[in-house]
Amino acid sequence: MENACKHLKTRGIKPSYQRIKIFEYLLRNRNHPTVDMIYRKLVPRIPTLSKTTVYNTLNLFIEKEIASIIIIEENETRYDADTSVHGHFKCRKCTKVYDLDIDLSKIDIPMLAEHSVTEHHFYFKGICKNCR
Repeated sequence: MENACKHLKTRGIKPSYQRIKIFEYLLRNRNHPTVDMIYRKLVPRIPTLSKTTVYNTLNLFIEKEIASIIIIEENETRYDADTSVHGHFKCRKCTKVYDLDIDLSKIDIPMLAEHSVTEHHFYFKGICKNCR
C-alpha cells in the first residue's frame, strides 16, 4: 500500500484510501477489469465505495497516465495499469482479455510518416487456446 501511495503522489494524485485500493487492484489483477468488476471486488472491504468513485478514479488515472482505457467492444470499457506499448486479444467465449507484445519497430506503414501519431491501439478478437 505504501508503494501505491508513493506512486500516486509522484503523479500528482492525492492518495485517498479508495484511490490506493483501486490502483492496487489494477496492479495485482491484470484482468483488464471493467468498473463493475472493480466495484464488486472492492465494495465488501470498502462499503462506502460507489461505482461513480471507481469510474472517476479510473478517469483520473487515465488523465495522469498511470492507466489506460481499453475499448475492444463498443459496449464495454476496460482498464489496464500497464501503460507500455502492447496489444490485446479478447476471447469471444470466455471474454478474458490477454496482453500481446507488439514490436512497433516491425510495423511499417508508409502513410504514417506524413502524420504525427499520438495514440495507437491493437485489438484482436477470437477464441483463446483454452476455449478452442
